[in-house]
Amino acid sequence: MSLLTKWRGFLRYTGLMPKSGLKQLGPGDVVPDLRLETLRGGSESLREAGGVLLVFFKISCPVCQLTLPYLQRIHPATKVWGVSQNGADDTQEFADYYKLTFPILLDPEDRFPASNAFGITHVPTTFLLAGSGRIDRVIEGWNRQEMQSLGAVTASDNVPAWKAG
Repeated sequence: MSLLTKWRGFLRYTGLMPKSGLKQLGPGDVVPDLRLETLRGGSESLREAGGVLLVFFKISCPVCQLTLPYLQRIHPATKVWGVSQNGADDTQEFADYYKLTFPILLDPEDRFPASNAFGITHVPTTFLLAGSGRIDRVIEGWNRQEMQSLGAVTASDNVPAWKAG
């Protein structure tokens, strides 16, 4: 067994990593009926969101640190919601550092209900939620072409074409 496999097992055992083996949701799938607390207080229903770019992230993820500031560029013209796999205090510090103004929902670290319901295996993973309560599109990791299609990246931005999450 590799060291990486042992480490992932430890993180899963301690509840610090979402469960694996779940099927990641894709285009056409129904958005899970979940309500998550927001970083600023209150809560939001994922199924009722509609027309939202929902991006799952972890503050220690370098690809997330690349992706989120670019998604900030298109907010509020495009409704963006982050889903943090970290605690509220660390997430707030991250949001302040990267000047993120879009709503951030908290996926409790002890259970990861949203990450598990969406079948998240790595971050960032971005879902475009349609108004019908279904998933319209999924972007895994960093994809320059997808980010350009959303308007988050311009031709003059010096960013990589692709990076796995």
